[in-house]
Amino acid sequence: MTSTRMAVRRRAHSGAVTLKDVAERAGVAPITVSRALNAPDSVSAALRAQVEEAVSALGYVRNQYAGALASAASRIIPVIVPSLSNAVFIEVIQGIQQVLEEAGYQPLLGNTQYDLDRESKLVATLLGWSPAGLIVAGMRHAERTRTLLRGYGRPLVEIMELGARPIDMNVGLSHVRAGETMGQHLVERGYRQIGFIGGRLKQDYRAAQRYRGLDQALAAAGLARRPPFEHDQKSSAQVGGNALMATLEAAPELDALFFANDDLAVGALLRAQREGIVVPARVAIAGFNGLEISALTTPPLTTIVSPRQQIGEIAARKLLGRIQGHASGPARIDVGFRLEVRAST
Repeated sequence: MTSTRMAVRRRAHSGAVTLKDVAERAGVAPITVSRALNAPDSVSAALRAQVEEAVSALGYVRNQYAGALASAASRIIPVIVPSLSNAVFIEVIQGIQQVLEEAGYQPLLGNTQYDLDRESKLVATLLGWSPAGLIVAGMRHAERTRTLLRGYGRPLVEIMELGARPIDMNVGLSHVRAGETMGQHLVERGYRQIGFIGGRLKQDYRAAQRYRGLDQALAAAGLARRPPFEHDQKSSAQVGGNALMATLEAAPELDALFFANDDLAVGALLRAQREGIVVPARVAIAGFNGLEISALTTPPLTTIVSPRQQIGEIAARKLLGRIQGHASGPARIDVGFRLEVRAST
């Protein structure tokens, strides 16, 4: 049996890639792997490269704790999100924190800033502290990150979106269906020139999925389809207001706009009011997330409500169930969403 097959077999039994697995893959003794990782100058460059190849191939994560400290780390749960300034993720974190702390676990926050390379570095660092499990926002990862997560072998929940092939467990909603639902609503209200406004859609790919759902709804209705109106700034009310004016100038025929999130949509409503643009008579405005402020604008904002705190709570409970050896239900949970129709459309 090859060293790689032996390593895979041992992982199936114990869950995590070990130093011995790396040693077998590299064809050296475990003490040599330890030297190569902890004192690289003590081994040759060729041997370091050999060990590094095995580490990368198996997704081995160095344990930063030793002895008794390792057991102390088992109460830590890293929670990796793309933003710590966005109210959406704050509510998710609150749901996670409440459930974990009641069970005696401590969340440890990481912020990727929508950067997959940064996510990979965070995962490598945080897993090195031997956490009991991990919660990460999103299902799109760099291949290096996937290797690390698969190799670590402990409970993992990917949240915020719904995917067909989670690495382990998944709690979220379909952003494509959400976009399609909003598109169908706007079509049913009689709007025929409908646009989408979002920013940095390559990084904020869940917003891009909502655009795709809208586009599918327009195609099904036989209406004009157009690329998203994209800006290159972090979402804010000010950016939303500026985007409204720029978009209407570029495409004055538009009679409805679906914004990637409520921050942008609220800013658009405030700017419309200041500029004398009547909503929805001149242009309908809709958002996504269901932030509390969306019900307080003039007119109140039509939006899709995502159950953010519930996502956090369910993810934390599923993770704890697996950590504690209890059944935690299906591996994949669709929390759904709700279309909140208000006067802006």
